[in-house]
Amino acid sequence: MDKYLHCQQLLGKLQQTMQQHQQWDACSPSAQALASIEPFAIDTLSCSQWLQWIFIPKMTLLVSQHLPLPSQFEIAPYVEEAMKNEQGYEAILAVCHEFDHLLKAK
Repeated sequence: MDKYLHCQQLLGKLQQTMQQHQQWDACSPSAQALASIEPFAIDTLSCSQWLQWIFIPKMTLLVSQHLPLPSQFEIAPYVEEAMKNEQGYEAILAVCHEFDHLLKAK
């Protein structure tokens, strides 16, 4: 399967999984929170907020414009630690592992 198509499908799967487990916010964080320069915006956003408001939109842009996808990147270790006590943790983590596998594939 085309890497961009697979990534697009995983983005939809991640959004759906987050919504199913009440990890999807109706309102955006503040512009200041979204402007964090820390990895994963760890100083201003929760993991689910980072996935929803940073990761999914940026990856959607890369996919829609067929721009280079990150290759030296893993989100599962962060999600595993940051969401370990959250509702839907295992399901969300499973999708993140799929992303990591896809992005590492040559």
